[in-house]
Amino acid sequence: MNETDATPSDGELAAYSGKAISFADIEAAAERIREEALLTPVLRHPLLDELTGATVLIKPENLQRSGSFKFRGAFNRLSLIPENDRQKGVVACSSGNHAQGVAASARLLGMPATIVMPQNAPAIKLARTREFGAEVVTYDRENEDRDAIAARIGAETGATFVHPYNDPAVIAGQGTVGLELAAQATALGLQLDDVLACTGGGGLSSGIALALSHKAPSATFHTVEPELFDDYQRSLEAGVLLSNSRKTGSVCDALLSESPGEVGFSILRQLAGKGVTVSDDEVLDAVAFAFRELKLVVEPGGAAALAAVLTGKLPLRGKVVGLVLTGGNIDIDMLLKASSR
Repeated sequence: MNETDATPSDGELAAYSGKAISFADIEAAAERIREEALLTPVLRHPLLDELTGATVLIKPENLQRSGSFKFRGAFNRLSLIPENDRQKGVVACSSGNHAQGVAASARLLGMPATIVMPQNAPAIKLARTREFGAEVVTYDRENEDRDAIAARIGAETGATFVHPYNDPAVIAGQGTVGLELAAQATALGLQLDDVLACTGGGGLSSGIALALSHKAPSATFHTVEPELFDDYQRSLEAGVLLSNSRKTGSVCDALLSESPGEVGFSILRQLAGKGVTVSDDEVLDAVAFAFRELKLVVEPGGAAALAAVLTGKLPLRGKVVGLVLTGGNIDIDMLLKASSR
């Protein structure tokens, strides 16, 4: 796709002028990203079905371009930036997967990108973001405000800020995961009962839930979070946005958002079922299972939903279950730590 093909119409821009998002936005995003994003397959494994007593459909977004589902939302959002603004570039905050998605999308669209990333982000995520051509500005996750840093960069350069999850166009792009999963299950002659996805700020989860509400309405969507960073589960139970008291302290670096995004929360509070949490040990066991049995490389944050299924966090026996592996950007040391358990 060249820059001219990706330039949005006035009507497309108007669709994202507010905070609302519709199923039609997800369908439009699917068409917009079709030539660049990978159509990831649905996989099954007899051991996983045996262990769970369920029919488990694995959607491996760790195989997606840039190593995670984040490419979908990033490319959709960047494609909607007007041609006259593209030369000013984009700026984003991320622990690594959104960073790579934005950087890869910016390179495809011929735009400069600056990414604000934690100093302690996995080395592979820092390195690959730079390899995609982005400028990386690091910060101290405990003591510095990444949003303030990004805002300063945007004010100085005129760059468009691309939020990792609280942006309707980003959510629409992520929702294409649910669109594909529903279609792939139908093609197999199966009807989804439950779908689980790793959840940080909720961009992917809300997009999937919205897509399923139209294409697999009998399916129940579940958020899966690290047990010490369960802001989404608590927020959904309380009906209001709640925050995490901690900023670090889990191997799931991709899921350590401070609180749910308001756009995604407005969707999930209506469409999500019971949320669940998993421990770091359970996540590392899932990383090892994916590596040994599924022959897939998955990062800790990307394996949280698999951990929930393997540990029986929900009653899934006899059901058809969709499971999203959200990312595979893992340092070799972390992979060795998991596989040696």
